[in-house]
Amino acid sequence: MTAVVRLVLLAHASTEAQRAVRFPADEPLSQRGRRELERAVAPVADRVVAAPERRAVETAAALGTTAAVDRALRDLDYGNWAGRAMDEVPAESLQQWLTDPHAAPHGGESIAELTERVARWLDELAPGRVVAVTHPAVIRAATVHALGAPPAGFWRIDVRPLAQVRLHGRGGRWSLRLG
Repeated sequence: MTAVVRLVLLAHASTEAQRAVRFPADEPLSQRGRRELERAVAPVADRVVAAPERRAVETAAALGTTAAVDRALRDLDYGNWAGRAMDEVPAESLQQWLTDPHAAPHGGESIAELTERVARWLDELAPGRVVAVTHPAVIRAATVHALGAPPAGFWRIDVRPLAQVRLHGRGGRWSLRLG
């Protein structure tokens, strides 16, 4: 019998990029994000890991956890769209990216590539209770992988700031745990 991984994927708190509908860069948390964290409680874990970006590291620290940075949890690479407002991106490029999970018109990472990266990370996790403070895109990718859904399902998952998604894994098989 293989030991179980009990994983809580925790989205970072709010940023100005989210409020302004900009593609993220390595921005800090917003004042709103700091207020959100005043009411938040860190899930119980044997170990805590965080994406390397400032907003994830700040979220983990504000929760009073000591998180090891894990580069596999880094945000989707938005290429030359990073930091740009969504309405500054050519409409046809944005449409291609939103409808084709293998497209990366911004020169960064495609949704399919992100999903593959996150799937490798999930499948290499050691057993135990793990909290991963990361990004909405990474949480969507993990959920798509856990459910065995196609990468096109990525955009059908909405992840709000400080949202928690619970996954249980054993032997490379994952299940989504609700409630």
